[in-house]
Amino acid sequence: MFLKMKKIEINKIYNMNCIEGMKLIPKNKIDLIITDPPFAINFKATKANYNRISSRVMQGYNEIKAVDYYDFSYHWMKEAFRILKDSGSMYVFSGWNNLKDILRALDDVGFITVNHIIWKYQFGVVTKKKFVTSHYHCLYVCKDDKQRKFFPFSRFEKNSKSDKGRSLHYKDKEDVWEIKREYWTGDEKTPTKLPAELIEKLLHYSSEKKDIVLDPFLGSGQVAVVSKYMNRRHLGFEIVPEYYKFAKKRLDKNLYRIKKSE
Repeated sequence: MFLKMKKIEINKIYNMNCIEGMKLIPKNKIDLIITDPPFAINFKATKANYNRISSRVMQGYNEIKAVDYYDFSYHWMKEAFRILKDSGSMYVFSGWNNLKDILRALDDVGFITVNHIIWKYQFGVVTKKKFVTSHYHCLYVCKDDKQRKFFPFSRFEKNSKSDKGRSLHYKDKEDVWEIKREYWTGDEKTPTKLPAELIEKLLHYSSEKKDIVLDPFLGSGQVAVVSKYMNRRHLGFEIVPEYYKFAKKRLDKNLYRIKKSE
């Protein structure tokens, strides 16, 4: 049972249901939302997909039943829409199994889809009777396409070239991103983390220093940790106590990685 709160403070994270937490945030307050929500559980081989194997993560991961996934998505997105600034953006990560519910919910809430980004990682789960899943979806959406912030030359100048003479600016802005996953050997196991490189890219293109970056489903705290490192203000919610404690430890101690003995 969570304590009732009257106010949410910036540069803090909270061990609470994100829908209840977002209700405490004033409308048009958040500059950027980056999140990887829990996925639905009743599809084949769910335990093996995306490395969320029970023996490799902390106990208590909060899953949503597939039959409830649209309603779950709609309700948290409705609050996200309310608190996002007209100039703000949201990036929602999803596996293929949840994609149709997430797309429906985004449309029904009123978000405008800007891009459908594909994150291609280095390898997926080996399967015998179907193709290997080796990518993740990222929906880039906003409230107002004319007002949303986007900084096209935040990472590479317009005329920047690679050693082979190719445009670095153009390559970086393609909608298929090949970024390796992060595997931390010897560290305390947590929910699957988005790579820091991926989060940094989103922060560069869709935020400025001192902007408020929210992750409604913190998990290990990766979005908050990288946001803090890049001089953005962070805010987040995590309903699982073990994950919240892990994320808070990383933020309080300014640690990117935590060994089991720490």
